[in-house]
Amino acid sequence: MEAKSKTITDFKLHERDTGSADVQIALLTQRINHLTEHLQINKKDHGSRRGLLLMVGQRRRLLDYLHTTDVNRYQAITKKLNLRK
Repeated sequence: MEAKSKTITDFKLHERDTGSADVQIALLTQRINHLTEHLQINKKDHGSRRGLLLMVGQRRRLLDYLHTTDVNRYQAITKKLNLRK
């Protein structure tokens, strides 16, 4: 929970922001990284693998939305999170 609140404070756009695209992308990236480590150990956990793929798709859609609405924010968040594309 502490890591989640730290991520929110790092990526929020204003004081009470908890749901902007930037924050959602950062939180999804954090969960994706955690699940990736889990799946490297537990190779047969297909339920978690499905959840991971759904999260990756959701993050991709949010990034596409951000790219169409505000290119500068898109570039800043991809650089800050070390995401490709």
